[in-house]
Amino acid sequence: MAAQTILQKLEILADAAKYDASCASSGTAKKNSLGGKGIGSTEGMGICHAYAPDGRCISLLKILLTNHCVFDCHYCVNRKSSNVARARFTPQEVVDLTLAFYRRNYIEGLFLSSGIVKNSNHTMEQIVEVARILREEHDFRGYIHLKTIPEADAEIVHQAGLYADRVSINVELPTDSGLTRLAPDKDARQIEGAMGKVKSDLVEAKDARKRFKHAPRFAPAGQSTQMIVGADAATDADIVGKASRLYDNFRLRRVYYSAFSPIPDASAVLPLKRPPLIREHRLYQSDWLMRFYGYKPSDVMQATEADGNLPLDIDPKLAWALKFREAFPVDVNRASKEQLLRVPGLGVKAVGKILASRRHRALRLDDVALLTQSITKVRPFICTVDWRPITLTDRADLRSLLAPKAEQLELFAA
Repeated sequence: MAAQTILQKLEILADAAKYDASCASSGTAKKNSLGGKGIGSTEGMGICHAYAPDGRCISLLKILLTNHCVFDCHYCVNRKSSNVARARFTPQEVVDLTLAFYRRNYIEGLFLSSGIVKNSNHTMEQIVEVARILREEHDFRGYIHLKTIPEADAEIVHQAGLYADRVSINVELPTDSGLTRLAPDKDARQIEGAMGKVKSDLVEAKDARKRFKHAPRFAPAGQSTQMIVGADAATDADIVGKASRLYDNFRLRRVYYSAFSPIPDASAVLPLKRPPLIREHRLYQSDWLMRFYGYKPSDVMQATEADGNLPLDIDPKLAWALKFREAFPVDVNRASKEQLLRVPGLGVKAVGKILASRRHRALRLDDVALLTQSITKVRPFICTVDWRPITLTDRADLRSLLAPKAEQLELFAA
């Protein structure tokens, strides 16, 4: 068989990396090459787009080191028994690609994951070697996200954190039973143990930076994880509960959700159809509610329907409000921040502007309308000096009135 070219490898390994959703570059320390020192900056086929805290779009080279794998996870297109084209980069080839893409202004960083080749330690050492060469030999100051392997020795994973801006370990599935059935080579306790060690390393590094100015940084953008949605029988309530425990126990920066996608030569234990993509979207919305709106996991679970899943036709915030109408309407001129954050249609920024504006004058409905995209969604849940919903809040058909209208797309729309 003829040796593969770099372009052929890139085509295979960039495509194989597309199933990993945890590709974001927010929260890292600012580094740049101003002054003529180093290469790259964290500010600012295999390229994914992530977003910095200030909303800027950042491009990352997103590839696998190899899609060869000794594991046989049923849901993975790169599993040992899968009949797919295989390829493998050397660490130096990944380094050369990263630098070449950066110099052409295609990317601002690297997202690197891998299948398991030979064994976990060997693969993790290869991943770390890529980051080491970039940082030490080329003074690369762009963003690096390394997907670490929970079965690898803790010391090798620690080395990854010393070179990377962010590290991540996938929990894969929301339930232990699902993991045992669909990924027999993986162990939930081992995965969480590895995440716990990363958390300890993050805490120790942060403490050391307080005491010693030049103490080494360890994954300044923290750690994240990913869960596959729809590959097993886990409900949205199960997923939300798992995500909440992960945030609490391991101080994660993000939990990413990836809707299961049917793969070639799929195992018989997998579902034949992928879940609706809107389900993934609803989980991200619920995640946002817990992180920024003060919702508890139990609040989100209360918004689920009888089957334990979030409704697909309305967002979880509206679903909760419709179930607990006794909490509304709230007076925008008197309500607390926590109460205002529960109002469907009001975001964090809008609530902040309401709190600031009402110090100077009483707000009218038109004032609130200027702060939201849809005053129709807000009106049933608020009072102002010139507006009270009266019976609107209690209408039996309120859900149908507020749910987004289904639209038939036009094939030849102008």
